[in-house]
Amino acid sequence: MSELSGKRKKQVTGLLGILLAVLAVGFLAINHYVAGVGARHTYSGEDVPEADAILVLGAYVRPDGTMSDMLRDRVTVGYELYLNGKAPKMIVSGDHGRHEYDEVNAMKDYLKGQGMGGQDIFMDHAGFSTYESLYRARDIFQVKKVIIVTQDYHLRRALFIARELGLDAGGVASDRRDYGQMALNEMREMAARNKDFWLAKVLKPKPTFLGDAIPVWGDGRATDDR
Repeated sequence: MSELSGKRKKQVTGLLGILLAVLAVGFLAINHYVAGVGARHTYSGEDVPEADAILVLGAYVRPDGTMSDMLRDRVTVGYELYLNGKAPKMIVSGDHGRHEYDEVNAMKDYLKGQGMGGQDIFMDHAGFSTYESLYRARDIFQVKKVIIVTQDYHLRRALFIARELGLDAGGVASDRRDYGQMALNEMREMAARNKDFWLAKVLKPKPTFLGDAIPVWGDGRATDDR
């Protein structure tokens, strides 16, 4: 009896090992696929095709309201693209789900301080994830052709999502320095690519908030909240 039980344990262990191997291969394959799609649509700032709008994706804002280095570089690259005539409007999309935490006004304030007119800056206050930012760019801001700006490791996933949602998207990486902990960011990104593969390609859920359309060819001051 114990010999039979031992054989069953070995069989179960073997099957679990095969299952884990299949899952690991699938995980790596999806990561490679998503990154590959994004890489094919990544450009330099000079070569990226013109678009309806530049979409700058949010990142951490410090407790005093100043932008992290990562976010400052994203906004700076987005502004350079605007100055070079790559798009007439900009969408800054990030987390403003709480009064005390506000990525989008930090970005807009910086851009206005550089001399950009508020009418050309649209704030997406409910860009709580990359997927939601792109879904809302399409449905709220009525964008069809977009330039996405973020760091390279993140840009590839953003471009994959955008194209799965039907956007004609190109991207420009905003890596201007060493941000630290990039190995950890890359590991997290592998998991995020797998999650967003299923979200964007299969499930396509609605974002946390939708609402009335605010076409990007209008006046960005319609999104002001102060």
